[in-house]
Amino acid sequence: MLKIALIGVAVILVGIAGLLAYASTRPDTSRIARAARIEAAPERIFALINDLPAWQSWSPYEKKDPDMQRSFTGPAAGLGAQYAWAGDRTIGEGRMEIVESTAPSKVAIRLEFLKPFQHIALAEFTLQPDPNGATTVTWAMTGPANLISKVMSVFFNFDRMIGGDFEAGLADLKTLAEK
Repeated sequence: MLKIALIGVAVILVGIAGLLAYASTRPDTSRIARAARIEAAPERIFALINDLPAWQSWSPYEKKDPDMQRSFTGPAAGLGAQYAWAGDRTIGEGRMEIVESTAPSKVAIRLEFLKPFQHIALAEFTLQPDPNGATTVTWAMTGPANLISKVMSVFFNFDRMIGGDFEAGLADLKTLAEK
């Protein structure tokens, strides 16, 4: 009986070691990006992204927890604008700050997730106008991938999960900007 238990423990330990070894081969950074073509001038779209209170009208995370608590500090828009949130388990808690605001082509935001896990990432919105008056908006998020993130990525497809949120947000941004 003891021999069977020891063999079971050994198999579990080898499985864990294999999982950790495989996870450690995953990339040290992650990048998730989605793009949408919006029939609006980049100036119109930029104003909706660069103004943090305006996110309540298009961010997919606002719909996931409409009761979340929000606070804004600094300027409402542009460099230095800050937004903090505290929501349910789905949304968690964190804060963001606009760290680059180049009208009408780019907004970069430092994201600091506090709950349910701690993580720092950079979100970037780039706006590329085309000659026909439309704009391609790309929403990307990059960040470091520590060992825990790498292990989680073995079981969860973060690109699909977060990318789906980005697609929903871009669709709502498109609807709003095209009004």
